[in-house]
Amino acid sequence: MASVSLPCRKNLSTQQALALLREMDEADSDGGEVSFVQQATDTSSEESENETEQEPNMPPRKRPRGTGKPSQNHTAKDGTVWVEEDIGMPSAEANRSCFTAQAGPTESAKRKVTSVLQSFLCLLDVGMLQTIRECTVHQARRTEPDWNLAVHELMASISILFVRAIMCLVGAIVDCWSESFLVPLIKETMPRDRFISIMQHLRFDDRDTRAERVKTDKFAAISDIWTRFNENCAKSFTPGEHMTIDEQLFPTKVRCPFTQYIATKPDKFGIKFWMAMDLDTKYVCSASPYLGKDPSRQKGERLAENVVMKLMEPFLDDGRNVTTDNFFTSLSLSHRLLQRKTTLLGTVNKVRRELPQHAKDTAKREVFSTSVLRSGSVSLTIYAPKKNKTVCVLSSMHQDVTIGDGRKRKPNTITDYNHMKVCECVYNFTPVLQCFLMCAIQAYRKKHILMTLSLCFYSVV
Repeated sequence: MASVSLPCRKNLSTQQALALLREMDEADSDGGEVSFVQQATDTSSEESENETEQEPNMPPRKRPRGTGKPSQNHTAKDGTVWVEEDIGMPSAEANRSCFTAQAGPTESAKRKVTSVLQSFLCLLDVGMLQTIRECTVHQARRTEPDWNLAVHELMASISILFVRAIMCLVGAIVDCWSESFLVPLIKETMPRDRFISIMQHLRFDDRDTRAERVKTDKFAAISDIWTRFNENCAKSFTPGEHMTIDEQLFPTKVRCPFTQYIATKPDKFGIKFWMAMDLDTKYVCSASPYLGKDPSRQKGERLAENVVMKLMEPFLDDGRNVTTDNFFTSLSLSHRLLQRKTTLLGTVNKVRRELPQHAKDTAKREVFSTSVLRSGSVSLTIYAPKKNKTVCVLSSMHQDVTIGDGRKRKPNTITDYNHMKVCECVYNFTPVLQCFLMCAIQAYRKKHILMTLSLCFYSVV
């Protein structure tokens, strides 16, 4: 068979093609007619069939949303890489855990709660009341050998404290028996001198052994009762899907080593408590006082992360979400919570090293503008509510960030944070609770053996 060398040209004229065919041997041809038009048509059809067969195996092309700009990477001081994300685009790495627990009173609490009294005893049980009574009597008999206290008197004095908080916020508590600030229910419940005597001798622990216990526990004066109260709160109620952790300053100027001064609070001095609350019911699930440096905290662990993990320990692994403010929120905390099937939503302090410089710049941002960055399963929303001001919200709960229809065009992360952040006082007294308190005091006035202040969150819920 004669070999024919083809010229390296893509397009041949008709004369050149006929000359090439004449030079070819018969063995190189099958004897059929050659049609250049048909051959070109067959070739194009074969190529289209091959393309049709390969299309299902090819990955789908991603269509950019939003602005269509190429994604940019931003690196923070600690090395965290953030990628710009288009608004409204769902993330494949976002958390998709579901809430698995059943919110509401626990089964054991439902069996115990047969009356208003029993509902109160779920939180402050008879054993705790007996301990308080014994410690109070022991303290009083140091100076008054014949002094005694019954359990129902102790409960009545606690009720007076709550009624006074509801009905008479002005003046000292002893003024509730005066003509100017008289509260008839309080005056008819207990004489003023008896109430003052109980409050003077009230103790929650054995003073004889306190000196030894205070060496390892700064909260020794009430630590035992407080621990049992926290346990009862956790055993009696299961919080819902959304919880909030915040601090609350209880005003007092008592002389103790952990009294705090916070200039931004209405009451400057007090004891600071960390609290974990249920969003829907404002139920206090867990609380812990701030006593200064904690020797049990691991070296290098941030105080905020240690507080959140301790308060949330009984409620992890159920698909909940925790909302915090900028004191607690951090990228490392969100990763620790995600390992326990819990998401995080909260504002971020701009001094955090995990934030890139892009999140801290405020000069060139338009008012009501939003930008979104993502690092793994955590998103960072940067919103400009005012000129030269931005708010950063970290979220491992949202799969995508969308913009609202309002004038301020708030993103859903900002809107959800404003809704889930419990800013009001956790002890919200409702008219229903006021009625229970009044009925409890009337029960004591009628010489009933047991009486309760009915401080029960089930009644409110």
